[in-house]
Amino acid sequence: MTIVPTGTDTAAAAPAGKGVGPLLRAWRERRRVSQLELALRADSSARHISFVETGRSRPSEEMVLRLAEHLDVPVRERNSLLLAAGYAPHYPETPLDDPALDALREGLERLIQGYEPFPALVVDATYTVVAANRGITMLLDGVPESLLQPPLNAMRLTLHPEGMAPRIRNLGEWRGHLLAQMERQIALHRSEPLRALYEEVAAYPAPGTAYSGDDGDEPSPSVPYFALPMRIEHDGRVLSFVSSISTFNTPMDVTVSELAIETFLPADPATAKYLHALGD
Repeated sequence: MTIVPTGTDTAAAAPAGKGVGPLLRAWRERRRVSQLELALRADSSARHISFVETGRSRPSEEMVLRLAEHLDVPVRERNSLLLAAGYAPHYPETPLDDPALDALREGLERLIQGYEPFPALVVDATYTVVAANRGITMLLDGVPESLLQPPLNAMRLTLHPEGMAPRIRNLGEWRGHLLAQMERQIALHRSEPLRALYEEVAAYPAPGTAYSGDDGDEPSPSVPYFALPMRIEHDGRVLSFVSSISTFNTPMDVTVSELAIETFLPADPATAKYLHALGD
């Protein structure tokens, strides 16, 4: 398993014709926070927040960063706010293969290897796979080489009609979960590559139309799952996984802020026993 460099968006520029005020107001409304509440959080006044949003007052660089922090604005978008206010970006965007991130890459490798035999992978903001362990390789059994050419994309591998999709027994539920996840991310990030990926995978044939003889999702078993599982066939068995996604706490780099570690944990004892047997 190796970490592979991937292309990333350049630092987002502010939309033409928009200053920082309308952008901050949009984030505040998205977070459903009043001007007064934001002012109290940021040690400011509702009057000053109003003046900033209407363009009557230019916020300092420190104020832009403080408001962005209290509105939980993604790191890349914080740079966009600074640019819109006339300041330089505050957060660097270091390529993943840069020597400065050697310790990060090594840590990610050890982390996902430690999950074996359970599947685990690391993806960037557009679901490009930057690292994967042997458990993921097992899930990709039978996927044609044409889909395994780098750069690998987790959404494409999962939902493509020649990828993992034909083996996912509850594809309708899992597909809906993944598309909803992408929709939430698109609402937070002005990312054209992410939107293009969403439009591509959403256009793949839905369950019941994509595969010969498929009558839709298989009825769910009586196992009382604690989260929506991905139920996938492998070597004549149906394995059940629940996924967990982790990100970095308080990232100070755009690249690092957009990395996500996804692990697939067994959702039932039979799956855990089978995976441990494969790992022996």
